Amino acid sequence: MIRKPTPKNKVQTAVVEEGVSITPMPVTEGEAVSINYDGLLAQSGASKLFTHVGYGSSENWIQVQDIPMEKVQDGWNCEIQPKGNRLNFCFHDGANHWDNNYGRNWSISIHDGGIL
Repeated sequence: MIRKPTPKNKVQTAVVEEGVSITPMPVTEGEAVSINYDGLLAQSGASKLFTHVGYGSSENWIQVQDIPMEKVQDGWNCEIQPKGNRLNFCFHDGANHWDNNYGRNWSISIHDGGIL
């Protein structure tokens, strides 16, 4: 896979919170981002993990989907194509064990691609 160079106004990887990181930041609508997870579920030995993703208000998610994560050397990873103006996500193992950031989930603004 050929990756485009990261624009100067983006950082290669941003730690959202311990155990959760996103590459690149800021998140831009329609530009692939990679979510890396090494939180509680990963550390407890889950055999599969999913990123539970939705868009819009953090209180009223739309276009909700579960994206399977791939086991990588430093945790679990998935890639998404963000849309709209807000990305909301949390994680689960498919066995009703969730890491939802203590009920707050993770919520990140999606940039429209204009100059920062």
